[in-house]
Amino acid sequence: MPSLSEETRGKIKQLMPGATIGIIGGGQLGRMMALSARYHGFRIGVLDPTPDCPVAQVADFQVTADYDDKAAIRELAERSDVLTYEFENVDADAIDEVRGSVAVPQGTDLLRVTQDRVFEKQFINDHGTATAPWKQVDDLAGLDEAIAEIGYPAVLKTRRGGYDGHGQVVLHGPDDLAKVHERDEKQGTFPPSVLEGFVDFAFEASILISGNGQDFVTFPIVRNEHRHNILHLTIAPAQVSDEIAEEAKALALRLAKGFELAGTLAIELFITKDGRVVVNELAPRPHNSGHYTIEACSIDQFDAHIRGIAGWPLPQPKLLSPAVMANVLGQHVAPTRALIAKHPEWCVHDYGKAEVRQDRKMGHITVLTDDTRRTVDELEATGCWDDLRR
Repeated sequence: MPSLSEETRGKIKQLMPGATIGIIGGGQLGRMMALSARYHGFRIGVLDPTPDCPVAQVADFQVTADYDDKAAIRELAERSDVLTYEFENVDADAIDEVRGSVAVPQGTDLLRVTQDRVFEKQFINDHGTATAPWKQVDDLAGLDEAIAEIGYPAVLKTRRGGYDGHGQVVLHGPDDLAKVHERDEKQGTFPPSVLEGFVDFAFEASILISGNGQDFVTFPIVRNEHRHNILHLTIAPAQVSDEIAEEAKALALRLAKGFELAGTLAIELFITKDGRVVVNELAPRPHNSGHYTIEACSIDQFDAHIRGIAGWPLPQPKLLSPAVMANVLGQHVAPTRALIAKHPEWCVHDYGKAEVRQDRKMGHITVLTDDTRRTVDELEATGCWDDLRR
């Protein structure tokens, strides 16, 4: 049986069980993609610089090299039927160079848009969707002009790179602006950036959408709580009005259709105090805030991603139970492990990372519940996450 059938859905050929999916990136998202792919009958290869990375532990083979190693990407492509990626800081040009020898259902347009905050915000706005007010900033003079237009407070973000708060500076007033001037005049360089105005939000949220290039399905809108710029809790579903839930779904469909999405796309949102839905960022892959779907939904975000890039039909996900997901960072590993025996309701996921570090995502815990507020209080009462209160 050939790996790729002649039948197509949209522009994506259907991948048959027994074919190999190559994953660029060996972290926890890739690991959960790989586990899903296993259940669907696929074989797995991974490109990652760390030997025995989380994906490699459940894969058929690993190409051990840096992500920008074009020879390594070509090797992975030649040994795979389809390529996908678990994070957005991937060399899009290198992927384009191998598209003649391997299918890349996600393409690279989505990758290039989400790698650059100017391209991302422009794409979102062009598809009829609100973001925070923003201005492209290329130098200190441009920063001064942008702050005069947008005002304080504002956030200065590098156009490319950065995650979990890295590559960002909050400007509360002229003193903070002066510090940016001092820093960049000393360094002699100013990284291409974006200045964003603050959104007066009630809470942060996200919605996932998955597609196979032609058809798209959405997951419930969820509430997210961050600590020190890292996701701490996801509460599913978010307690929002029907109007907000429908707007989140509608904007997700607009963006997915604009990308001809294959796989899973995460859309981070602000829900404002006056009931508006504003897009913060996009992630062209499964997302930390979607981990609850593994236990709580009829199909999880990783199954949807694999089915999407394989060109398979996608069932509409159903929320089977409310749930709370808590991240387990490096400092939480020991206290949570010590309590596993006392909490049979905990669905524990360990990512298999060899090195435990402060603030490094090492796993997560999901609890199915009929009262999310009570469950949040119970998780916090364990003391495992007390360091995040400071």
